[in-house]
Amino acid sequence: MNNDCINSIINSMVSFPIRPVTVDCVLFDYDRVLLIRRGHEPFKGYYALPGGFVEVSESVENACCRETQEETGVVVRSLRLVGVYSDPARDTVRHTVAIAFLGDADLSTLRAGDDAEQVALVADWRTVPLAFDHRHIIEDAWALAQGAQRVQHAR
Repeated sequence: MNNDCINSIINSMVSFPIRPVTVDCVLFDYDRVLLIRRGHEPFKGYYALPGGFVEVSESVENACCRETQEETGVVVRSLRLVGVYSDPARDTVRHTVAIAFLGDADLSTLRAGDDAEQVALVADWRTVPLAFDHRHIIEDAWALAQGAQRVQHAR
């Protein structure tokens, strides 16, 4: 690679700031949702969806499964895309872009791990304080899950 090409790449990187990509996993058990209680700031002590940063050379799907297992002990069997969440105000530390998934898993193996103080199936997720924009993500996943159930019952 010549110096002009390298300088062009470096200048492009300066022009386009890096925004970390994160993943969030929504797992329902009827009307309850799997949440962790955060052990670190921001939002230390708040309920949050299991998730975290995507590592270099990792797909977002693999990151979602890895983060969920690290934080909750749950092995995710399948994922459906819920949406991409990119409001600059969603994270109080820096602008992140989150990719949220609706997962399917056996929820009988719950154990808090990694940076989660606690893991729980929470029934009153509509009213408890949640970190980041996780209520919005859960509401979107709930609508997606309910739509899928209606389609299955209609057949």
